[in-house]
Amino acid sequence: MVSFGVVSLAADMVYEGARSITGPLLGALGASAMVVGLVAGAGEAMSLLLRLAFGPLADRTGRYWSLTLAGYTLTAICVPLLAVAPFLGGAGLALACGLILTERAGKAVRSPAKTALLAQAAGAVGRGRGFAVHKALDQVGAFAGPLLVAGLVAATGLIWPAMAALAVPGAMAVGLLLWTRLRVPDPAGYDTDPPAPATVAGPRPGPVGSWLGTDLPRRFFLFAAAAGAATAGLVTFGIISFHANRTGLIPLASIPLLYAAAMAAAAVAALASGYLYDRWGGRVLLAVPLLSAAVPALALSGTVGAVVAGTLLWGAAVGVQDSTVKALVADLVPAARRATAYGVFAAVQGVAALAGGGLVGALYTRSLPTLIAVLGATQLLAMSMFAATLTNRRTSSPHS
Repeated sequence: MVSFGVVSLAADMVYEGARSITGPLLGALGASAMVVGLVAGAGEAMSLLLRLAFGPLADRTGRYWSLTLAGYTLTAICVPLLAVAPFLGGAGLALACGLILTERAGKAVRSPAKTALLAQAAGAVGRGRGFAVHKALDQVGAFAGPLLVAGLVAATGLIWPAMAALAVPGAMAVGLLLWTRLRVPDPAGYDTDPPAPATVAGPRPGPVGSWLGTDLPRRFFLFAAAAGAATAGLVTFGIISFHANRTGLIPLASIPLLYAAAMAAAAVAALASGYLYDRWGGRVLLAVPLLSAAVPALALSGTVGAVVAGTLLWGAAVGVQDSTVKALVADLVPAARRATAYGVFAAVQGVAALAGGGLVGALYTRSLPTLIAVLGATQLLAMSMFAATLTNRRTSSPHS
């Protein structure tokens, strides 16, 4: 788990460092709030929807390591290339959008395979704790990357040198991953805690049904829908940073620091929810809609203190979503179908992210009160669906 965590630490320095200033970067290249919202939403959608293809591919081929390496390599290449965009005039915005989307596609390539490997390795220590420790290390990189970007932006007054510097941790991530593969070629040996029984009874699905996970438990799909609603109702940091920069509340060089603080909050929230998950089960996930519902009213307000508070809550919600949620998925499905389940789960979240990103981008320039009300209603729906998931037997306690 620690080796995987260190790989993610280095990789997160790269893409979270870039993500911390994506909104201002696109704005400087001529993007509107609508474009920023759509790119952020489309990027998250790609990173999630494409897992519907790469999750089953990992299970069918068993090439978990190869897909993980390919995905990390895309990230290591695309982010530093953002440094070229400001020098291309009108084409710079198109290039930046393309690189951001391609980097997100790289995350889709690696995530189901990597998470399946993590689920195996975490079996020996408890999946809630295992995913929490990995997420905490992951967030160290998510904290350090924005700090590096903030320092370079403050020193140069420019964004592109910071993007170029992220090539160093990108190379480190790929090198560490190769070393980890040599050291632990088969994490399945650590998987001593098998999840809930196999698939639902009935005829075996055909090829399309197998890729779509139609044989996965119904509780899994209900849980995926609940997480999707929570994702749709969560404002992206792209919009938060765009708002902070546009209103002049947060100086450009300080926006990555704001993101770093959010990542620190994510690490704390992930550790806390992971340990509580192993004790209390999926009930801890009811905190996600509560945290998310308060974000837009604070993060899109007109005062610095509220923006900071809202961003920290955003980070906490992301931390729980990116760690403990995956532990419950691993406990709901059989080991041989985990990568497929993570792909399907991510696809549901991807549709939600795209819809939510477009909705937020459209409503931001029209009516902030309407935006806040709509996202609050979406989180209320998410909470009711989470509760419905937990009323099903065996979901409230993963090891019962």
